[in-house]
Amino acid sequence: MFNFLKRQKRFYREIDPDDIFLDSQNISSLDKQQFEGKIEKPIPKKSIYFLFVSFVFVSLIFAVKLQALQIQEGDSYLEKSRNNSLSQTILFADRGVIYDRNLVELAWNESLGDEETFPLRAYIDKPGFGHVLGYVGYPEKDSKGYYWQKEFIGKAGIESAYDEKLNGRNGLKLIEHTVRGEITSENKVEAPIDGENIVLTIDSDLQEVLYNAIVSLTESNKFVAGAAAVMDIETGELMALTSYPEYDPEILSLGEDTAAINGYLQNSNKSFLNRALASYAPGSIVKPYLAVAALYEDIIDPDEWLVSNGQIVIPNPYDPSNPTIFKDNHVHGMVDMRKAIAVSANTYFYEIGGGFNGRTGLGISRIEKYMREFGFGAETGFDTLGAEAVGVIPSPEWKKKNFAEGAWRLGDTYNSSIGQYGFQFTPIQALKGVATIASKGLVVTPHIIKDEAQNHADRIETPFTDDQWKVVHEGMRQTVTDGTSSFFNLPYVKVAAKTGTAQVGSGNKFNHSWATGFFPYDNPKYAFVVFMERAPRGFLLSANAVMRDAFNWMHINRPEYLEN
Repeated sequence: MFNFLKRQKRFYREIDPDDIFLDSQNISSLDKQQFEGKIEKPIPKKSIYFLFVSFVFVSLIFAVKLQALQIQEGDSYLEKSRNNSLSQTILFADRGVIYDRNLVELAWNESLGDEETFPLRAYIDKPGFGHVLGYVGYPEKDSKGYYWQKEFIGKAGIESAYDEKLNGRNGLKLIEHTVRGEITSENKVEAPIDGENIVLTIDSDLQEVLYNAIVSLTESNKFVAGAAAVMDIETGELMALTSYPEYDPEILSLGEDTAAINGYLQNSNKSFLNRALASYAPGSIVKPYLAVAALYEDIIDPDEWLVSNGQIVIPNPYDPSNPTIFKDNHVHGMVDMRKAIAVSANTYFYEIGGGFNGRTGLGISRIEKYMREFGFGAETGFDTLGAEAVGVIPSPEWKKKNFAEGAWRLGDTYNSSIGQYGFQFTPIQALKGVATIASKGLVVTPHIIKDEAQNHADRIETPFTDDQWKVVHEGMRQTVTDGTSSFFNLPYVKVAAKTGTAQVGSGNKFNHSWATGFFPYDNPKYAFVVFMERAPRGFLLSANAVMRDAFNWMHINRPEYLEN
């Protein structure tokens, strides 16, 4: 009884006022967002039972589905996984198209109709473009059918120089297919990006005319090769640039015609050599450059007349009965500078180059200096189509380096003065040089890509005067009207020119033939060069014949090129 009363007393104990009333300071510190000051209630048993039932139900669903996949339908899904596979397919980008200046297609793509294969490269069906366009290597597969080379590769010419720009970027497609090759699904992961198009400065019709004329002259006069080019003297745009012999870009790209390819490789005339960038003895095309240098150095008055009697004789102080004789090509009689250029009088240039009869000539050092001013002995800057030869300018140092008997003699200067000793020019150098004469000192860099054409140029540092340029212009015009380039004396256009014949080979049995010049004479716009390689001496036609065919064609088909 006592214990009961004791328990009752504890249960009904009095509540202290502090347990009822909260301190006002306490209330403000409670964070009700964190449930401070709230009485926590226990989770109802009903909620726990509901959560338990839900877990059991979901587990049963998974168990039933797993049983269906692994036991009831397992064999079916296994067979399906074995029969299906995922592969990647290249989506080949179209290579950029190459156009001429008139937007005639020169190189383009011909699709085979299946997007999983690459398009073949097609080239213009005209001769004369092999060295300019070049060729490509196609994507290649291994023995298992996988592409180990996934891109086109430019091998030469524009195809090589602008390979990255032309190539674009391949795309990718994922394909799911059965073991029988049946496609079940496909997804294009990355679309291909086609290559950029390129527009050349070349007039494809003019190019063809020049090439065919070179071929014709080669076959009729036993030359072995040739090259030709025409350039805008203000911008450096190459209107034509061709070399013979050449190769067929499609044959090399496909690589299937082994007979034709072996023919190119075994051709003794070197089908893969671009003659426009190779160097050769120039002959008399050096003479206009020596003429303007002699005027600037006050070596001779342009109106002074000299006697050209077919040779000059240099006494031999050790043996007076055995003088040294330097021959001319003809007896020309009295010549001033203009006529000397026109008839290509060697004796005149012997005298202004090496000196004679008390006249001090330019000498080999000054000859070298001024030829370098015109860009000879160095690359022109035209690096689009492969390596360009730098050529040679003879000098005492050059002779010491290349010949056992290395002493420089007066006769070496004489022969250098007419382009017959030491000098080596590339046709592209000769084109740049004669363009500088045509523009009276404006130096441009040859270009073959239309949007890279030079819109401005710098004048050479040597301060030749207008009067000095005028004399050389008049001499080159007289070459056409009354000299060695009468082939260009045409009624529909005035041309200024200078020819060159370089004797080469053992015993000088062969000749190179050059023709350089500009037109229209009164207001020059274009310069040209034609080089014909190695014909037996005695054949009558020269490089002039090639350019005359081009002038005749321009008169009918491109009269705007001939207008003043």
